Amino acid sequence: MKLQRENARMVGKLAIVVAGMFCFGYALVPIYKQLCEALGINVLAVGEQERKGGRGATNTQVDTSRTITVEFDANVRGPWRFKPARTSLQVHPGELATVMYEFENVQDRRMAAQAIPSYAPRQAAAHFNKLECFCFNEYTLSPGEKKQWPVVFVVDPKLSRDVTTITLSYTFFEVGSKTPAAPGSTAVRGPLAQEGGA
Repeated sequence: MKLQRENARMVGKLAIVVAGMFCFGYALVPIYKQLCEALGINVLAVGEQERKGGRGATNTQVDTSRTITVEFDANVRGPWRFKPARTSLQVHPGELATVMYEFENVQDRRMAAQAIPSYAPRQAAAHFNKLECFCFNEYTLSPGEKKQWPVVFVVDPKLSRDVTTITLSYTFFEVGSKTPAAPGSTAVRGPLAQEGGA
């Protein structure tokens, strides 16, 4: 009899604990929303604020007070076609941007090739961060094969305010042939892509 009373008392205590846990879990949702909205750390709270007509959070890493013109150049060392899909793009420092480069192997044989980047002015190289780039890899292309490759980049906001234009130049060369020297920052010829020889 005493054991039954102790068991019943334990079941009652456990039932109270379970009910308390359920109430606490149920109350966490509005508490969480209020806390995140007050601190501005939750995407859901930002989305709700936008639906109510308020302004959402902006990326504070993008420096909208200045614009950098990024020019794209392509040099080839061999009988193939290589060029950027566009010759220039305007970006804010800290802003993620993408440009495509086009390549075509016009030879009647397979080839392995790779690109070497260079920058003008030279000090821009340390502040031009590529997140994805075809220059990271060597590629094998079949006769007549065409490819498009992205360059995804961010210009670091720490770039000197004196720099308003950056030229990103690629030299595409065949691996296994004599490797040409990468063009220096003074040798960059401008944004227009070159087809054919150098």
